[in-house]
Amino acid sequence: MDDQETSSEELLASAALEAVRRPDRVVVGGLGLGYTVRALLADSRLGEVVVAEIEPDLVDWMRAGLVPSVLDDPRVAVVVGDVWTVVTELPDASVDAILLDVDNGPDFLVYNENSAIYSSSFLTVCRSKLRDDGVLTVWSSSASAALEAAMASVFGACKVTPVPVRLQGRDEMYYVYQGGS
Repeated sequence: MDDQETSSEELLASAALEAVRRPDRVVVGGLGLGYTVRALLADSRLGEVVVAEIEPDLVDWMRAGLVPSVLDDPRVAVVVGDVWTVVTELPDASVDAILLDVDNGPDFLVYNENSAIYSSSFLTVCRSKLRDDGVLTVWSSSASAALEAAMASVFGACKVTPVPVRLQGRDEMYYVYQGGS
């Protein structure tokens, strides 16, 4: 989570919104500080955002106003739980986009258990939840050939967008991966 450099989180949202005709229902894995959700909410076409956040304290801090909240918007529903479970329990073909901003991406994990989020099996589950012309968009702090290959195997292709960022006086690169149904 970063409140200084938010361009990649905003790109995560805009890339998904640009790829779907009508973003009626979008699922976001990872609340963070709300920058992805805030960027989604700027689009008046958006119907509903379901946010899966595993850390209840983060949701509580936002609700208490300790960090700027996006949870007051009536289009936002928060589920405190693991994104794997939240996505798996969705009905098939029920969402227009799934955005994943979980951990640091597949190759630099804080919690090793999150590696399952980037597996072909979970990406396949995500694809089954997308409506026709839906998209899965994934944020990563580093380039990942394995994620690109897994997404290409599930979606037939994977678009990778590098995002130049400036962090603590250094030029770095974040990445947004996207596959469509």
